[in-house]
Order: sequence, then C-alpha cells, then structure tokens
Amino acid sequence: MTATLMRAEIGEQPAALARLLTGRAPVDDVAARIRAAAPRFVLLAARGTSDHAALYAKYLIETTLGLPCGLASTSVYTAYDRQPDLHGVLWIAVSQSGGSPDLVESTERARAGGALTLSVTNTGDSPLGRASELRIDILAGPERSVAATKTYTSSLLALWLLVRAWAELDIQPADRLVEDVEAALQADVDDVASRYRFVDKLVTTSRGYAYPTAREAALKLMETCYLSAHAYSGADLLHGPLAMVDQDRPVIAVVPEGPGGRALEPVLAALEERGADICLVAPGTNAHAAPARIVLPTGMDEQLAPIVQIVPLQRLACAMAVSRGFNPDQPRGLKKVTQTF
Repeated sequence: MTATLMRAEIGEQPAALARLLTGRAPVDDVAARIRAAAPRFVLLAARGTSDHAALYAKYLIETTLGLPCGLASTSVYTAYDRQPDLHGVLWIAVSQSGGSPDLVESTERARAGGALTLSVTNTGDSPLGRASELRIDILAGPERSVAATKTYTSSLLALWLLVRAWAELDIQPADRLVEDVEAALQADVDDVASRYRFVDKLVTTSRGYAYPTAREAALKLMETCYLSAHAYSGADLLHGPLAMVDQDRPVIAVVPEGPGGRALEPVLAALEERGADICLVAPGTNAHAAPARIVLPTGMDEQLAPIVQIVPLQRLACAMAVSRGFNPDQPRGLKKVTQTF
C-alpha cells in the first residue's frame, strides 16, 4: 500500500494508548475533583470525530455512573445567544485541537452559567483548555493527517479512564487493550477493501458502546473515499432505513460480544432476509455467515472494544481511498482544525 500519514498514525495507536495508560495520574486528579463536586447531570459538547467520542462517553456515564447525560447543542449558546442555568452540571468538551470557536464559546458560557467545565483535547495549551476549569490531555502526540485516527482512540481511552476513576473502579479490564489493538492492526482488510472499492454508498450499524464505532467508520469512509455512508443504530435501522438496503448497498455491521451484540441479532436477521451484502466486524467466534468479514480478538471488555473495533475500519478507509486514487491525508475541502461558529 502507498505510504500515507494516515496509515502511519493508525500504526502509532498502541504506543499512544500505552502512553496514556502510563500517564493517567492527571485523569485521576480530574476525576477526584469531579467526584467532590458531585454533579447531577452531564452535558457533552463536540464536533465531528470528537462527537463520536462524546457519544461513547454518554454510554459510559449512564451505564457506569447512573447519571443522566446529554449531547449539548452549542448553537444554543452561539447562534441563539442563550444562557441556560447549568448549576449542578458537568460540561465535558471533547476536541482534538481545542480550537473550534463554537466549542470554546459554549464552554465559556457553560462555565459562566454555573457548570463545572472539563476539556478533553490533544493540545495542552489550547483556547478550549484555557476556557475550561479542568483539563485532560489525551497524549496522542502530533497528528498531521486531516483524518483523525489516533486522537479518536486516545479520546475514547481518556474518557474511559475518567469514568473508571470517577466511579472508583480499577482499570484491570484495560490490561490487554494495547495487545488487542496490535492484533487489530494485523486484521485482514484487503479483501473487504477490494470488494467495496467501487461502491458509492453503504450503511454502517451497531448497538450500544459500538454504535459510535459505526458512526466514526462512516465518517472516515465519507471524508477519505468520498462515498455516501449512512450510520444507524441497529434499532433505528429497523425503523425505516432498512427499506433502502439491498444487495447493491453494503452494510458494515460492528458486532461486539455482550449485550450490544445480542441486541443487534434481530438487525442481522433482517439484513440477511433482505439479501444484504454484509461485512461483519466481529470476534472470530461470531457464527453469522456473511459475504465479508473483518476478524477481531475474542473476549474483549465490551466498554473497551470500541477502541479496538475502529482500528481495522480506519485501515479499510485508508486502503479504499488509496485504491481509488485519493489522498486520505488531505481530503478535499477539509482542514485539520474546522472553524465552526
């Protein structure tokens, strides 16, 4: 395969994750501050790839901490110039660059409205970091490709570490994480890349913690391969969009072990009934027959599995972009820091 920055940065993920696991003490300190503040609600603010990390955090917070959690609409603060009362709220802004003006302004307003504010970024001294009371550096290192890869997985791990520390749980489930990511870097994606090289539309789907993986995979395919990729929760897929699925619109289904995977079973059955061209991204123990498959390690913790699941899908997007003659490092019309207001 042609050498690209995106491919190189995908390969840096085991080292980046190991660095964060080793240097997690600042995350523990932030968690202690949050625990002392005892927020009753959490709001997450993000854009693009970071929005999928925020959605992952929403699942973590609600299932692990039992707190209600929502995704903030930053336009409430920017376009509509409103100032909600946010006393008792933890506001978490996730941004690899920390430079998006709408995230900075909405975080400043959240803090003025009484929220405890936290930024999760890959840039220690960023406008968003300065706007927040608390800060977490995900320690991913410089990322030069426009398509975010290692900053995404490091954001997921940072958010998982935060929730674990907040709940005063140990991080033993992460003992094999780096090893599993290394295995995902070796998973065969070439056959799938060849199979879908010329497709112009596809669907991605999953349930639970893996649903953000489906959304992030769709984004990577759209921004690097310029195809139309629609991401749906498996439940939402059955509520109408299933009608558009046929053998000419491939479906990439991320199937975890655990409740999320079991919840996806009726969706897989419905897709099979429609004769869909399904690519399963699943552990090798998954018994479903599918025209295409990307095999993942077995026995992964379901909360941590999204950090592993996305890796071969990043590689798939990179391989498909190169095979189509595109440069995944510099997608047309995109920049590393997106200025939204």
